[in-house]
Amino acid sequence: MTKSDLRERARDLRLRGWTYDEIRAELGCSKSSVSLWVRDLPKPERKRTREEASEIARRGWDPVLLRREEERRAVKLTAAEEVGTVSERELFLLGVALYWAEGTKDKPHARRERVVFVNSDPGMVRVFTAWLDLLGVGAERRRYAVMIHETADATAAEQFWGDLVGVAPSAFCKTTVKRHDPRTNRKNRSAGYHGCLSIRILGSADLYRRIEGAWCGIVGAVPISPSRNRT
Repeated sequence: MTKSDLRERARDLRLRGWTYDEIRAELGCSKSSVSLWVRDLPKPERKRTREEASEIARRGWDPVLLRREEERRAVKLTAAEEVGTVSERELFLLGVALYWAEGTKDKPHARRERVVFVNSDPGMVRVFTAWLDLLGVGAERRRYAVMIHETADATAAEQFWGDLVGVAPSAFCKTTVKRHDPRTNRKNRSAGYHGCLSIRILGSADLYRRIEGAWCGIVGAVPISPSRNRT
């Protein structure tokens, strides 16, 4: 649409009772341009209903939201391409950090030297299982269980996680069901909600110690900023 077309459209909308902001949102031009084009026209007397104003505002925001989403996708795609391939050493270090952030940990007051990883993110689960493969932790040592709200479809969740890790739903341990609290306003109600998958490794005390030791090694290998050494 040319500037002349925009001007004519703006004047037409003004004569129909539209405000400067509404015209700006509709045409995607600046408010100063709208003012210049229609300032000789009488100020509209009719006020718009809330529904009409909301619809106009929505149309004005749609192009902005679309542009933001395209920018978001572009940044993510670029970042994903920059990763390239992952070496075995990188996967090992990544798995250690992943477990230390999300897995069950031993405490001095409660000895739990066992490997239990629980997460709702399929990507996290994929990386963790690839890490177990790298360490030679066989399928016979892995136990799976779903943890999910009672209002969700537990059977479908077991099928989803089973497909992801390559295990039949019948091989899953008993599902842990979280009772629904009507006072809470849960957001995870969509078809994409599958609860959490728990992965427990049998006879994993030694593996846990290796994880903890490797994590300490990672922390010790991280260079300390010179500014932190100042007294």
